[in-house]
Amino acid sequence: MIRHLFTLIWNRKRSNFLLMAEILLSFFVLFVVSVLLVNNYYNYRQPMGFASDNVWQFDVNPGQDTIDRKETLQRLVQELKATPGVAAVTWTSDNTPFSFSNMNTDEYLYKDKQAPLTEFYDADDDMAKVLSLNVVAGRWFDRRDDASSRHHVVVNKRFAEEMFGQESAVGKVMTNEKHDEEWQVVGVVEAYRSGSDFAANEPALFSRRALQNTARLGNTEQPILLVRVQPGSAAVLEQQLVRKIKAVTKGWDANVNTLAENRKDKMKFVMTPLIALGMVGVFLILNVALGLFGVLWFNISQRKSEIGLRRALGATGNAISGQFLGEMLVVTTLGVIGGWALAVQFPLLGVFGLPAPVYFMAMILATALIFLLTAICAFQPSRQAAGIHPAVALREE
Repeated sequence: MIRHLFTLIWNRKRSNFLLMAEILLSFFVLFVVSVLLVNNYYNYRQPMGFASDNVWQFDVNPGQDTIDRKETLQRLVQELKATPGVAAVTWTSDNTPFSFSNMNTDEYLYKDKQAPLTEFYDADDDMAKVLSLNVVAGRWFDRRDDASSRHHVVVNKRFAEEMFGQESAVGKVMTNEKHDEEWQVVGVVEAYRSGSDFAANEPALFSRRALQNTARLGNTEQPILLVRVQPGSAAVLEQQLVRKIKAVTKGWDANVNTLAENRKDKMKFVMTPLIALGMVGVFLILNVALGLFGVLWFNISQRKSEIGLRRALGATGNAISGQFLGEMLVVTTLGVIGGWALAVQFPLLGVFGLPAPVYFMAMILATALIFLLTAICAFQPSRQAAGIHPAVALREE
């Protein structure tokens, strides 16, 4: 049966070659779209590494006030910590979770090995408590780091794997090209995907900025505070904290938002191109379906005499229908094989820089879509072929 199908396909090799070329190109485009969709789904399933519920973000703006800014910030943090309903307060850089800001660097060296491009975060001793970070090795920052002459840092597992390989990251000392600064790793967190729900788990590094050492707080920096509140805290506590900020700072402005709201806003921003990509994919599938349907319908109209002769020789309607379905599946298989030959180059060459499982899942998804599409498109024309009466077909010839 398979040999017979190949013979039929070879006898109509010109039209079938064009059909295979269409399937190959359709598979390749579906594969590229699937790679992007599968990658986002893959990222979505990864752990965020922190908890954003019940965390409020206060963007504090000192304005033109440059007098005692550091001491004022210290008093403010202590006052907020003492407020009933507040569980913890952290002072951090402006690349907070779900923000549109980022800071990255690759200045770190370990045994002359350059660090990957790493997202850099300012953190204090309470950040792990505020964001519920999962420390899987070593520890988070604490007062033991005050007397050290090195910068103490915490990294995520992705950074540790790319920088140190199979070695334990805790205790490792990194330097820069000039060897005039050193960073010692004191802990490792599981993950930290702060960009969005679809952000990849990229290398991340937290550098300790103690509240007692505000040397890095310049006159132009606007402090950002993340405050973890007790579950169920409402607008009353929010207004109380804003009033306390203004009372302690003598007039500094404070804008408050929750990380949950920031997460929703970032989700809308990220989903827009994904929805557009999905619409492109649907439009492509529709065009491919219409093209295949038209080609199959034309083939049947051109092969009525063959169908009539087979029916006259005793072939059943199911046999005729199965023949057309079989031919279409064989042609699809040949086109998909060519598509796989192109698609397999993506993980081999590292195109897009994504994990290999993402490419293979996308290849499987694109293959399933193409076969499903061709089977649906071939179903009605094959039923039409099965219903052709031999006498009518032969008389038309």
